[in-house]
Amino acid sequence: MSTSRYVHGTDPVEQARLSLLNELLNTACLREARVQPGERVLDVGAGLGQLTRALARAAGTPALAVERSAEQRGKAEALAREDGEAGLLQLREGDALQLPLAEAEWGTFDLGHARFILEHVPTPEAVVRQLARAVRPGGRVVLTDDDHSLLRLHPEPPGLREVWGAFIRTYDRNGNDPYVGRRLTSLLQEAGLRPTRATWIPFGGCAGDGTFQGVVENLAGNLRGARAAIAATGAVRAEDVDRAVAALADFARTPGAALGYAFPWAEGVRPA
Repeated sequence: MSTSRYVHGTDPVEQARLSLLNELLNTACLREARVQPGERVLDVGAGLGQLTRALARAAGTPALAVERSAEQRGKAEALAREDGEAGLLQLREGDALQLPLAEAEWGTFDLGHARFILEHVPTPEAVVRQLARAVRPGGRVVLTDDDHSLLRLHPEPPGLREVWGAFIRTYDRNGNDPYVGRRLTSLLQEAGLRPTRATWIPFGGCAGDGTFQGVVENLAGNLRGARAAIAATGAVRAEDVDRAVAALADFARTPGAALGYAFPWAEGVRPA
């Protein structure tokens, strides 16, 4: 049984936030992944499957998407059908800590991919070991995750710093690491992989940028979805979360406002 805890839930509001996040990030993530035609792709914690399908399009072959949430799998199937890409997505129920692979499938994938999963499990090293086993000798494991210390806003919305600090504490309370992104290369190394690349996926913008409203809304959606968990830390109250979300709406309309963030990204190769 999984011990992972996702504080945001999987209701339609959260699915909408994740879909928006995919729109904002997937092009950059796909560029860094450097998928080659014909590669066999495994995407763990695939969520809505939008990036999985992008990886599959680049490979020109269906990708295996592992996702434990029935709600997310259902939405992923619906989105794939709407886009006429149902054939690109092979969805399978399963957990990142115990991949649902047949014996003959282990060690056969060219690319094992996981994004925003390691921060939600108490043993991220176990997930990376699973991915390392899943790829063939010479195959790659690609990880993208959060280091929540990286958020910067100017001018800083009132109350946001305290609420963001409490949001980070929700990870600690679940036994998870809110800064796991800074450890990606060491996790690859410890899993027996050879780290070959590490970079950042930039995420941010400023007032006047066409994506800025979406970037700020993603941050606000993070706080709304985790409202109860944030208040449960005792560091702030639920009303403080609401005020910070309202302040973000004002921030998004402020001339000269800017938000900066980045997602750590790393790649490792399984030795031949």
